[in-house]
Amino acid sequence: MSKTIYFVAGEASGDNHGAELMRSLRQLAVDLHFIGRGGPRMKATAGRQFHDWIGNAAVLGLWEVIRNYGYFREKFRETLSEIEKSKPDAVVLIDYPGFNLRLARALRLRIGAHKIVYYISPQVWAWNRGRIKKMARFLDLMLCIFPFEADLYNQSGLRTVFVGHPMIERLRACKVDIERDPNLVALFPGSRSREVRKIFPVLIEAAHKLRRRKPNLRFEVAAASDELAQEMDEILDRSASGGQDRQRSRRKPSDVDGKREALTSGKRENQSFEIRTGEAATIMQRACAGIVASGSATLEAAYFRLPFVLIYKVAWPTYLAARLVVSVKYLGMPNVLADKEVVPEFIQHRAKGRAIANAVLRLIDEPFTREQMISEFDAIIAKLGEGGASDRAANAIINELG
Repeated sequence: MSKTIYFVAGEASGDNHGAELMRSLRQLAVDLHFIGRGGPRMKATAGRQFHDWIGNAAVLGLWEVIRNYGYFREKFRETLSEIEKSKPDAVVLIDYPGFNLRLARALRLRIGAHKIVYYISPQVWAWNRGRIKKMARFLDLMLCIFPFEADLYNQSGLRTVFVGHPMIERLRACKVDIERDPNLVALFPGSRSREVRKIFPVLIEAAHKLRRRKPNLRFEVAAASDELAQEMDEILDRSASGGQDRQRSRRKPSDVDGKREALTSGKRENQSFEIRTGEAATIMQRACAGIVASGSATLEAAYFRLPFVLIYKVAWPTYLAARLVVSVKYLGMPNVLADKEVVPEFIQHRAKGRAIANAVLRLIDEPFTREQMISEFDAIIAKLGEGGASDRAANAIINELG
């Protein structure tokens, strides 16, 4: 008999992980029916009944959530109503803790019979470990991607399986045989509009200071979408760039398998900045150093052995609220996993162009500093498993369904 699974993902990374999980589930049970809400990749896998809502759902920080409170309250009610009406055999919640943890609690109180599975465990160990025991009361199964998380959750009574990190397989498929360009620096200002507006101007400032020291440097900027590429273009236009022009090369996926096709766009005289859509993995393998916004891209850069520095900048209310609750010493996951500062972190008021440029120069000019960081990256990535996370997660969900 066909079984139905309702998925909820609210960010681009969750959409990627969700699509891979769906494909693994289909290989185990071809008669599964997928509904819910996520992004374009999940919708392409699930079909027309699936909602692509990530464009509006992916906001960052407390202040941004407050500003969009009415929207999230409406979508929360819609999601609950859809689950009540569709009566799925299981609900799979992918990351996105601000929404999904509340949804899990509401589902357990209102619709107790459903299996509730959480994939990509929320990082409550960073800001509220006491919440883990509460989560154990309304979740049936936790699927975590970092090895230390399994011990924390299992101790609370929440049945937990470490499946490995799903990015390993995806990134392994993106490896290319290419030499690094000693004059290329990669810029990753984030995958959300609000991140880009806060962070990209700082990256531009750092890039100009780097160019003053090393005039031959060029910069490739990774954009998660054409819309973000356009926004970056506008920020470049407004920046105090001394009249420098730049080329914008924009690319996007041609199909769900990750193939890329170039889109022709306006070319300008100066080649110092180049915005590329959908080419993050290639840029990470081609550049000699990078500046990466805090998030999943930091682990991806570590996987591809790109020496980089980390930047994090949000609205001040969000930052101050986070300072009150966050209990970990480091922000970037490579540093959290290593339990030391492997990657220099430039957070909020420390995110200044000159300081970031100086740190990047050390990565470019000091071979020992580069090699030491790369060696640490290899040890960090080894902790995340050898791949197969989506298959292990799918097996755990099928077992949970009985």
